[in-house]
Amino acid sequence: MTAALEIKGLTKTYGDNVAVDHVHLTVPQGSFYGLVGQNGAGKTTTLSMAVGLLRPDAGTASIFGADVWAEPARAKQLVGVLPDGMAMPERLTGREVLTYLGLLRGLSKEVVAGRTEELLSVLELDSAEKTLVIEYSTGMRKKIGLATALLHAPRLLVLDEPFEAVDPVSAATIKTILREFVAGGGSIVLSSHVMALVEQLCDHVGVIDRGRVAAAGTLDEVRGAATLEDRFVELVGAATTATKGLSWL
Repeated sequence: MTAALEIKGLTKTYGDNVAVDHVHLTVPQGSFYGLVGQNGAGKTTTLSMAVGLLRPDAGTASIFGADVWAEPARAKQLVGVLPDGMAMPERLTGREVLTYLGLLRGLSKEVVAGRTEELLSVLELDSAEKTLVIEYSTGMRKKIGLATALLHAPRLLVLDEPFEAVDPVSAATIKTILREFVAGGGSIVLSSHVMALVEQLCDHVGVIDRGRVAAAGTLDEVRGAATLEDRFVELVGAATTATKGLSWL
């Protein structure tokens, strides 16, 4: 079976800094894949290259067999992306953003209108009908970003920190939508540094440490008999001993 996402040898350097160092990862079809790592480990850079937002120095990425850089139009039809810090037209309402992006993707007006209505309702954004995106809270921005990723009915979702700064009620809504997406045959790659969240949602995990893959496989294979957090700390070599307190406190 063709992998939902296959990354082979992706590499990115900035001067003397190697941000991503020959990363190899395979995301099976129908999986909920968690990509975990410390801040600055290379998760965002890896995903940006994997979906065509950042050109790699070396390596390839393919989405359901479509090479992201050799066949960009085909590959991008198959994937919905929620980047970290996603920029969007801020002087439009949520409905206007979805309508504009849907038409830009070539969807018919009828399809765009129907999907926009459903997305706004399910994501509980319909009450902010006349609110401009610039006035959205962080949680609302995450939800409208997810809506834009889902609008064209992709087979793969790539989500970079989708729950960061999201309130518990909004987070519960997003989790339900993502689980239903996978149950319906979709595949998801989710990056996070919150181990409990990944354990709760994901069935496969890849651990990124200093630009390299420290471990990858099913959740049970990676964590073994320990919790994912304990296994992660072991893999990345973080200090486990208690540090001294601040001298003035």
